[in-house]
Amino acid sequence: MSPPAVHHGRLPPESDGMTARDDLRPPTPDELQRQAWTWLRRLSSGDVTSWDADAFKRWLRTSPAHHAAFSDAKREWAAVRPAAGAVLHSNPEASREHIRALQGPKPTVGRRAFLGAAVSAAGVAGIAIFHPPAGLWPAPSEWGADFRTATGEQRAIQVASTVSVTLNTETSIRRETSGGATVGIRLLSGEAAVDVTASRNPFVVVSGAGRSLASVGRLEVRRMDGSTCVTCIDGAVSVEHPSGRVALRAGEQTVYDDASVGRVRRVAVADVSAWRQGMLVFRQTPLNQVIEEINRYRRGRVVLMNAAMGHQPVSGSFEIPLLDMAVAQLQRTFDLNARTLPGGLILLS
Repeated sequence: MSPPAVHHGRLPPESDGMTARDDLRPPTPDELQRQAWTWLRRLSSGDVTSWDADAFKRWLRTSPAHHAAFSDAKREWAAVRPAAGAVLHSNPEASREHIRALQGPKPTVGRRAFLGAAVSAAGVAGIAIFHPPAGLWPAPSEWGADFRTATGEQRAIQVASTVSVTLNTETSIRRETSGGATVGIRLLSGEAAVDVTASRNPFVVVSGAGRSLASVGRLEVRRMDGSTCVTCIDGAVSVEHPSGRVALRAGEQTVYDDASVGRVRRVAVADVSAWRQGMLVFRQTPLNQVIEEINRYRRGRVVLMNAAMGHQPVSGSFEIPLLDMAVAQLQRTFDLNARTLPGGLILLS
């Protein structure tokens, strides 16, 4: 979860409130809020320079309104920190990134002196929890991807004359080639739908420890949190894994991880493929899983602060372009309080 994006080099002059435009008129409250959150992000980045220190001090002293805007941003971040901690706890990769950030190079004397002053004057201590990647850059496991989609993006690709692949949100794939021809794809993360009209040799989808093969048909493969879910939408799919082989027919699904392959079960293929029609469909799905799925498609993050409500079942269909309306509907259905913060963050309690 993050406040608005910030430049990773020096902050632009307008960020310290010292531009010619601001000499002519005071910034609006919205502009002050954006500047305050930009400074909050910058101070938590772990890379504060002496130039940043001077610029921040100038900005903070510009007017009482500047100081008040930064104080408001700190209070809002204080409300977010427990949720951010929960994200770190539930996301091993984000947690590892956070630990690496905390174990980085020792600060210089100038930076330490500045942070000491900033902590006493602005209370920014503890914001370093802001280091998890949160999708701002690809995970190491996704490096080398040939195709990638951003949050909320879907993309169709013709990878071979008889094979098309549709990437769902936050998905990365790499071509698998032989003799210069594409014979398959490797799903690095996310979800992909593969349509094979005809193939002399089976088209292969590699994911984790296993691979799925289809000569004709439609399949969907989803890789999340170290496990892979394979659904046969039409035709036939062979799932090969070190622990065994599973044959899937239309309407059947299996899940595997590095150690084993799960049993085959029947599923409603229309629900599984609903994302291709711009919909998310849930059938008695726990609320915390529904919110987790919404977060894959929506910029920002929805955080359920009321853990006791997480197991409440949800059934319904939501349009992907209108997920803020879906969140509002969940709020009303379960009588939750909603607090909206910068950066697309919504806290439900």
